[in-house]
Amino acid sequence: ESQLIETVDPMERGGWGLDAVWSDDFHHVCRVAATGRSEAYYTDYRGTAQELVSAVKRAFLFQGQHYQWQNKPRGTVVKDQPGAAFVFYIQNHDQVANQLWSDRLDAKTNPAVLRVLTALLLLAPETPMLFMGQEFAASSPFLFFTDHDPQLAKLVHEGRRKFLGEFPSYAADAAQALVPDPNDPATFERSKLDLSERQRHTAWYALHQDLLCIRRDDSVIAKQDRHAVDGAVIGPQAFVLRYFGGDDDDRLLVINFGADLRYRPAPEPLIAPSPRGSWTLVWSSDDPRYGGPGIIAPLTEEGWTIPGMSASLCATATALSPPRRTREHD
Repeated sequence: ESQLIETVDPMERGGWGLDAVWSDDFHHVCRVAATGRSEAYYTDYRGTAQELVSAVKRAFLFQGQHYQWQNKPRGTVVKDQPGAAFVFYIQNHDQVANQLWSDRLDAKTNPAVLRVLTALLLLAPETPMLFMGQEFAASSPFLFFTDHDPQLAKLVHEGRRKFLGEFPSYAADAAQALVPDPNDPATFERSKLDLSERQRHTAWYALHQDLLCIRRDDSVIAKQDRHAVDGAVIGPQAFVLRYFGGDDDDRLLVINFGADLRYRPAPEPLIAPSPRGSWTLVWSSDDPRYGGPGIIAPLTEEGWTIPGMSASLCATATALSPPRRTREHD
């Protein structure tokens, strides 16, 4: 069973007393948003802006509702558990390996979309997890590999084909014939990281480092208080998250997975400025340092125009200082 809230409840409340639990729902909706595909165990997800807002606010999307893929209820109710108790991720060993090619998310989606997903992952109040090599967009796949005796190895390979056959696109004979042999040493060798890519993929490194610095250094984001975050959908593939910092010192994360959005008029109260002044843009996924096309502030005197496939972080009153990076990566 997955997404059991008992795992993180204290033992005196009948829980297991663990520090954190996976939120597979967050991964699944991000994966569908990035790829547009909802096969097999992604069947119950649409990749919508509302799903992403709900995941950040509620940690689990399924909290006991009927789950079509397994034809039974899924998940448990989340109440007052802290944001830090939920692990958010957009890649991990299981989800990368559970594909025909076991390719990473940067090989499956637009770089701009992946920058947006990374911003959401690293600025959400939940605990983020990065899969090895994710921080520099490793090009190596992560295949399912084993080291068994020949008889067991044959059964594992057959089981692997059967599992992947749950995906309609992987069930075709042509795809089944290409499922890698988990016991082949070459399968393991192909999964090794090329650490020289840390020097060649510096834009991805800079993106992750700057976002992690904001997460650590900004007094509002660093609280990890999911109860002080609210969100609203403002367009077909756009939404905002407002982080309430107290004394009107708030943050606004503006996410747009779709085309340029002219949001005028702007009746959503979450984007209203505080009494301490209007919003100031302090970070954008479109920064050329990250491989972006160049920064355009989403808010002008004429109103909101939100660039397509972008994430923007705004602050009220005083702006965030630039992310503080360590010298060796400057």
